[in-house]
Amino acid sequence: MFDDFIKVAAAGIEIKLCDVKTNTAAIVKEAKRLAKSDCKVIVFPELCITGYSLGELFFQEKVLDGAIDGLFEVAKATASLDAVIFVGLPLLRGKSLYNVAACLCHGQILGFVPKSNIPSYGEFYEGRFFTPAPDCYDYVSIRGEEYPFGNELLFGCEELPHLVIGAEICEDLWVPDPPSSHRAMDGATVIVNLSASDELTGKAAYRRQLVESQSARLYCGYIYSNAGTGESTQDVVYSGHSLICENGRLLAEKAPFVGGSLVCDIDLGAIMARRRQMNNFSASEDDPSVIGFSLKMTRVDITRSVSPTPFVPRDEAGLSSRCEEILDIQSRGLSGRLSHIGCSCAVIGISGGLDSTLALLVTARAFDILKKDRKGIIAITMPGFGTTDRTYENALRLCKNLGVTLREIPIADSVRQHFSDIGHAMDVYDVTYENSQARERTQILMDVANMEGGIVVGTGDLSELALGWATYNGDHMSMYGVNASVPKTLVRHLVRYFATECCGRSRVLRATLLDILDTPVSPELLPPEDGKISQKTEDIVGPYELHDFFLYYHVRYGYRPRKVLRLAESAFGQEYSRDDILLWMKVFYSRFFAQQFKRSCLPDGPKVGTVALSPRGDLRMPSDASGRMWIEEVDELRKGKKA
Repeated sequence: MFDDFIKVAAAGIEIKLCDVKTNTAAIVKEAKRLAKSDCKVIVFPELCITGYSLGELFFQEKVLDGAIDGLFEVAKATASLDAVIFVGLPLLRGKSLYNVAACLCHGQILGFVPKSNIPSYGEFYEGRFFTPAPDCYDYVSIRGEEYPFGNELLFGCEELPHLVIGAEICEDLWVPDPPSSHRAMDGATVIVNLSASDELTGKAAYRRQLVESQSARLYCGYIYSNAGTGESTQDVVYSGHSLICENGRLLAEKAPFVGGSLVCDIDLGAIMARRRQMNNFSASEDDPSVIGFSLKMTRVDITRSVSPTPFVPRDEAGLSSRCEEILDIQSRGLSGRLSHIGCSCAVIGISGGLDSTLALLVTARAFDILKKDRKGIIAITMPGFGTTDRTYENALRLCKNLGVTLREIPIADSVRQHFSDIGHAMDVYDVTYENSQARERTQILMDVANMEGGIVVGTGDLSELALGWATYNGDHMSMYGVNASVPKTLVRHLVRYFATECCGRSRVLRATLLDILDTPVSPELLPPEDGKISQKTEDIVGPYELHDFFLYYHVRYGYRPRKVLRLAESAFGQEYSRDDILLWMKVFYSRFFAQQFKRSCLPDGPKVGTVALSPRGDLRMPSDASGRMWIEEVDELRKGKKA
């Protein structure tokens, strides 16, 4: 449970209707197996001690007494297990019968959560047997002991304050105002649902949608444990379809009719991070009833799938849809700006690299939206000391095939004159040598835009902004930055999507885009070696896939370096060693904090995803903030010490 990870389970068992001893034995056996594998929250299906589909048998004293016997047997048999366990049973309280979830831990019965919404429609007729949960917190007397009873109960871990569990039962989720919504507002970070939802055509997809959306709205983990084998097949069938979600993301799913238990780790840190950021997630005014329990703090091996490219959807269909959506946001943003200022000209510097290529594709789309002639796009290629034939030729082909106006303005003579003016030697390849070229190019773009009555479209991406890998008042500046919230790992996919889906019959355009994708990322500010790029960005600042990974978890979730390292080791496997990850992580934190002054004066640009660095939107950060705490933790990790 270090780093706020906790392993949980939606437990699946084969039950026998009315056979409490058999069901109890199955519950205990599976609970022991799951606890042995370090599951700390174990959730069994609705009414699992007796079975859900008993009908009139719920009125039998033998069934009700047997259910209590079974509950105490489960409590006794699991006393040595270091886990909090939820089981379902019918419970008689006074003259009323309730469908409840019982919470157990270390042999103790912590409390009972009754079902609030009792379905009595279609194939469901629970209203014939069960009473809805009362509105107030109370107690129930069982064998001379008083136990907490109420749907507002919460169960909190004393050793892990972020683990607060609320419970609801099946139908509770399907109503307009689920109890889980109130429990989350009371502080629950994990919702467990003991369910007996029958299977119908299309219902699995709807059930999945419900669980995903509820976990998204509540910023919580959601464990949905569904009844399956053993329930009556007289009129309906139960499939055991179970799900585990977190913040709207499906972490694990047991498909219908598969059987067995579903295990996954929930990241409580991710839940708390989102709640901290969303100030509309205000606490309830009610005083929640939190019942404490104790668990041993253990290290949880990350079993969830951690994507090495968190900005990029994993499935091809999802990726294509996302690319189209992002291109539309970028182009609509630019077209809106052009329309607002009454501008029919856009000026853009074209290098033959990825970022300027994407910016040009977006600009062409914006002109198409406005039904303007693409000749109003003035693409300027500005060969300098580091320009290679490959990028130069790609820039020319790209502009020709997109039908934009192409201008070539070499910068070598201008920069030489500038070096002479400031007394800089031509053979000193320092930062002045590089930045002078970047600023000369920006000056040309700005002046041409003034001459033509246009605006300069910026090309820099989110990853470069995070690292400050831009020349201040050079390529750092524009009049509208269309790529400002698109990370480098996503830029590649956007260009590839355009190459495969948006080129029509133009084989030359497609081939040009694919070659640009195959070209090393470089600012091309140092002279080539044997005609090839000598200055490769990722050799200097590190792999962009690592930096994008660090950026995502640093900005979106506020994770400390130790946790980011664990996730990175899980995501990248053998691709990068621990030492390599920590080496580039230190570079990331050092540059991220030192280069904020460049982000503090960014030009306008459209936000396209959940992580953005605009000083007017997502990142209100002082330029003189120190990154010392983060860097020191990385240094401790590099020394092999616990941070």
